[in-house]
Amino acid sequence: MEAKAIAKTVRIAPRKARLVIDLIRGKSVKEAEVILNNMNKEAARLIKKVLVSAVANAENNLSLDKDKLYVKEAYINEGQTMKRARMGSRGNVDPIKKRTSHITVIVSEKN
Repeated sequence: MEAKAIAKTVRIAPRKARLVIDLIRGKSVKEAEVILNNMNKEAARLIKKVLVSAVANAENNLSLDKDKLYVKEAYINEGQTMKRARMGSRGNVDPIKKRTSHITVIVSEKN
């Protein structure tokens, strides 16, 4: 059995968040939480919230044991891009792309 949690349209660039999520893929839930707690990145805080939600889904909905859970899948997809503009040199308008992410974490029980 596996439990899943998704956070959509999170206001962080996918490229930055993928650096963090690659560190927890395949690890036990306890080890992943320790890694995320000790990282000094905004993406770590956001991913930890999704991980805690996936663990809560596993415990409450599927009656799985938290000690046996591990991160089966964890990935970041691109969300919508908010397009903004800033004045550039000589009257030009420079585009600004504020990227968003969809964070997905799937936890499963180790056999």
